[in-house]
Amino acid sequence: MVDVPSTADIQLIQECIPHRYPFLLVDRVEDIRAGEFARGIKMVTMNEPHFQGHFPGLPIMPGVTIIEAMAQTSAVMVSLSLDLVGSGAVVYFMGIDSAKFRRKVVPGDKLELEVTTIRGGAKVWKFDGVAKVDGEVACTATFMAMIDVTAGKG
Repeated sequence: MVDVPSTADIQLIQECIPHRYPFLLVDRVEDIRAGEFARGIKMVTMNEPHFQGHFPGLPIMPGVTIIEAMAQTSAVMVSLSLDLVGSGAVVYFMGIDSAKFRRKVVPGDKLELEVTTIRGGAKVWKFDGVAKVDGEVACTATFMAMIDVTAGKG
């Protein structure tokens, strides 16, 4: 592991992962501990395209996008931990287990995405994720991801 910054702003996030609007779902990453933990911040706004259809008149952030936001947070942490910034490496989902949804996430919420490494190393990583709003758990999930360091090489 390399020496990593404790926070990542939107510019550094975009150097770590390839996601862009409308699918970049994390605004800031804080409390980064190389290979171990990170806390992502997602400011939920009505301007997001999924609210047009989920649900008209009752905007609720889809559960799969909450889990994706947790995964993007973990991908930033992994990218920084393995010194992959700017490399074009991509982190892909391999599995999602035990996903549970406890409360709605709506426009105006500040979604905090805590990811803890269960198993990490080189190519395959496993994480526990917890998404919270105002300290209240909105979603929990365990997920696995694979890092493809050749994705950015053409």
